[in-house]
Amino acid sequence: MGKKKAGGLGRALIKERLQTSRGNKRGDSWLHTSELNDGYDWGRLNLQSVTEQSSMDDFLATAELAGTEFVAEKLNIRFVPAEARAALPSAEEIKRLKTLQEDHKHFLRIPRRPPWDESTSPAALQQAERDSFLEWRRELAQLEEEQKLILTPFERNLEFWRQLWRVIERSDVVVQIVDARNPSLFRCPDLEAYVKEMSENKVNMLLVNKADLLTREQRRAWATHFEKEGLRVVFWSALAESNRLDAEEKGMETQHPQSEESDQEDVAQPDNEDLAWKGSDEELRDEIRVEEEEWFTCSEDESQEEQANEATFRNSSRLLHKDELLEMFKAVHIGPRCKDGQLTVGLVGYPNVGKSSTINTILRNKKVSVSATPGHTKHFQTLFVEQGLCLCDCPGLVMPSFVSTKAEMICCGILPIDQMRDHVPAVSMVCRTIPRHVLEGTYGINIIRPREDEDPDRPPSSEELLMAYGYMRGFMTSHGQPDQPRSARYILKDYVNGKLLYCHPPPHIHADDFQPQHSKFQRKDSLDCDFSLTSNKQKVKRIENVVDKNFFHAENVRALAKGVQSVMGYKPGSGIVAPGKAVTDTTVGKPWKKHGNRNKKEKVRRLNKHLDA
Repeated sequence: MGKKKAGGLGRALIKERLQTSRGNKRGDSWLHTSELNDGYDWGRLNLQSVTEQSSMDDFLATAELAGTEFVAEKLNIRFVPAEARAALPSAEEIKRLKTLQEDHKHFLRIPRRPPWDESTSPAALQQAERDSFLEWRRELAQLEEEQKLILTPFERNLEFWRQLWRVIERSDVVVQIVDARNPSLFRCPDLEAYVKEMSENKVNMLLVNKADLLTREQRRAWATHFEKEGLRVVFWSALAESNRLDAEEKGMETQHPQSEESDQEDVAQPDNEDLAWKGSDEELRDEIRVEEEEWFTCSEDESQEEQANEATFRNSSRLLHKDELLEMFKAVHIGPRCKDGQLTVGLVGYPNVGKSSTINTILRNKKVSVSATPGHTKHFQTLFVEQGLCLCDCPGLVMPSFVSTKAEMICCGILPIDQMRDHVPAVSMVCRTIPRHVLEGTYGINIIRPREDEDPDRPPSSEELLMAYGYMRGFMTSHGQPDQPRSARYILKDYVNGKLLYCHPPPHIHADDFQPQHSKFQRKDSLDCDFSLTSNKQKVKRIENVVDKNFFHAENVRALAKGVQSVMGYKPGSGIVAPGKAVTDTTVGKPWKKHGNRNKKEKVRRLNKHLDA
């Protein structure tokens, strides 16, 4: 036998383990970041997003953060069941909660990273981060207990917040990506304040993704709203831009979504012309022309003094292309950078808003894996678009909030639909926001109408919608009833993907006046009224078929039956026999076909050949 080879998998593992135990450290200017071996085992991090915990899991996680040991004792402890928070609040309850939320809005803060310097050891920094995070958790719990406010699910895993801290530290421009259907929910004002606390040279920016779902007037309403708040905002659609670039590569002629909108908006606009957020056609054309001329020149010509005054810029409502978006990133930051000669743009925000999809569209390659499930990205990544421009993708973080309910967070795609435990509140939210005629027109179903003692204009209940959808799709249980949980997942995914479209308006606009996309669905009651009016004015002339009239007025008819006798009113092969007509035993025609057997079975096509004429 020959000598064994010196190299092998086992020896390689042992060698790697010995090198790790020696703690070889390298000098690098980026202290306490992911590139530094600061004690983190990045391969074994608990990078699983945790937004909800049971009472016992929450207690154990807090005890682990505090690093304390305890002895379990039987005390007078009362657990609040999670089912008590599942129902949707009423209109009065929503109004009362909004008042309380505005009063305590300043308590909603994201966790801050404790201060550190080059002399701080990795172990001391990790312990300080755990203590700061634990104190933040205790403040939120105390606020929830004292003020009787229910916090929505938020990120409870410290590792995800560490990823956010590192992205903000190394970024020159921090871009919050929000969903165009509800920008206020996905925007975190305290994150903007934290960026300015870290460095005054850092710039905040809002990127409204999926903006192709909005019309031009809807986008301008949001642009004006954020302009009044002093926040720069751009509108973008990663999916639409990716499709446009793919079509250009294939040599196909493409039509920009804005040109398509101009034709659709004329049909989709409501009849009410004196809405507060709409003007005349001439004013709209003038504003659009001014926006297209000045959307970029103001950011190019800004000096540092003008940049300090945030009221100088003007937000545009047009959808940007890839090159225009990159130019906007370069133009918004004027001042010293974290790295000389390199502009780093950090993309942060809630899960499933399109951070990774935006990077893939800009780079024209699948550099970052994407998924429809929220929380797919587990750690931040840095990617160079070109010389001197770097994009940094951050995992999605669910910020603490009072504004939304758990059902609203599921409908907005923040929480995973497949991990949903109770489908009733989320589907009830869909029934409350999407009108009945829109649901029926989208799916081609008939939802059961309210009873006579109920409000005829009430929205359908979740059970009524799921029963109708389950019958239509054939989703049945083993007991022969519609499978409501399965139907709920399909409807909620259609809501998240935009098939069922509902756009939340800015604060100064009524929600019902902000849904032009619902006007293309006609109400059935209006159609019924039109039909009743036309039927009263003119009587419908009916055309009768003589053959059908003779057939259905005959007595003792047994059609499509084998061995039928002529005494029953039907003689095979000879048509209808009038009742009372005598029937002879002798056959006419070809007697050898029957051979004298009157009960012989014949083919159905021969019995019905007289109907072919």
